Amino acid sequence: MIQSFKMALSSISSSKMRSFLTMLGIIIGVTSLVVLVSLVNGAVTSIDESMSAAGNTKLTVTVSNDKGKPLTLDDMAQFGKEPEISEIAPAETESVTAKSDKKSGDVSVTGTTPGYFKIQDLKLAAGRSLKKADVDSSSYTAVINHYMAQQLFGTDQVVGRNVIIGGRQFLIAGVLKKSDNNGWNMNTMEAYIPYSTLMRSSEKVKAVNNFVIWADSEADMRAAESKITSLLLERFHNDQKAFRVDNELEFVKMVESTNRTMLLMLGGIAGISLIVGGIGIMNIMLVSVTERTREIGIRKAVGAGYKDIMVQFLVEAVVISLIGCAIGILLSWGIVAVADQVMTEYHFSLSPGVIWISVGFSTTIGIVFGSYPANKAARKKPIEALRFS
Repeated sequence: MIQSFKMALSSISSSKMRSFLTMLGIIIGVTSLVVLVSLVNGAVTSIDESMSAAGNTKLTVTVSNDKGKPLTLDDMAQFGKEPEISEIAPAETESVTAKSDKKSGDVSVTGTTPGYFKIQDLKLAAGRSLKKADVDSSSYTAVINHYMAQQLFGTDQVVGRNVIIGGRQFLIAGVLKKSDNNGWNMNTMEAYIPYSTLMRSSEKVKAVNNFVIWADSEADMRAAESKITSLLLERFHNDQKAFRVDNELEFVKMVESTNRTMLLMLGGIAGISLIVGGIGIMNIMLVSVTERTREIGIRKAVGAGYKDIMVQFLVEAVVISLIGCAIGILLSWGIVAVADQVMTEYHFSLSPGVIWISVGFSTTIGIVFGSYPANKAARKKPIEALRFS
């Protein structure tokens, strides 16, 4: 076996360009598999971490048709008295322009109430959160995220300063901590203002059409989902299409299902690339067998048997495939490392599992597609092989 390995390396090194072209399909297939799986896993892991940080016992309610009975902040207070509901908060988001003394930019402004900060696990770096008094008085008070403070003011020490949001002046009451979990909105300017203030200043928002609910446990969340559904059906004349209730656990399951589907699809695409690479190995090995017919004849003449020749060429095919796999893994490591530096909101890294799968698949490809050329070489008759020129 060691002798066959040495002969395989000698054959590969004697025709470097042809060997490289032979393993090109394997390189592309392995690189595709490892990079795509690593990127998908990195993105999904970031989403999972973000949802885990906020907890998975949250309900999101969307009203699409209020049947002439719009929900109000008083309704939120009433719903919040249900024992299954720990926190409840309306949440309506608009995109407007925000300005400081020197800079401006688009900001996602969310009208809400104090409970929203607990539900979404929004933590303060400085100042205070919204208070019930802010909502009751429709005050022009805002809590902004770290990114907005840095973009508009160049510092997060902005509590007590004024900012123009949607053409109106707001007092900055607090600044949120920089978040590492919300990968999809880390670089978005965000502001949170009293819901009553948004209703007063916005032409679009005149009622509560979206709100979120927090429960202390999965059991309470299920009970809260049932209760809020019952209350809204009663209010909207049993019209199930008038609103929609989504729970976080179902979203987590959907993400996991999508992840599995994507991984299967990506694995299939990469697998096809590897099979094409295997066909390339087989074709080049057949050419190599033909060119080395005289060498095979000499080896058989001095005592090499069927098994010796079979192993020699089979090892050569596997070595070519594994070298291609190694190059593909190195390329993948470089690409994933660059992606991790460029897309800082996500964390990408090579998965040991997919690397071992690549190695196993490449070995199998080498054995399967190297078997036919190896068998053809091993079956050559010494006399006929020695006559070949």
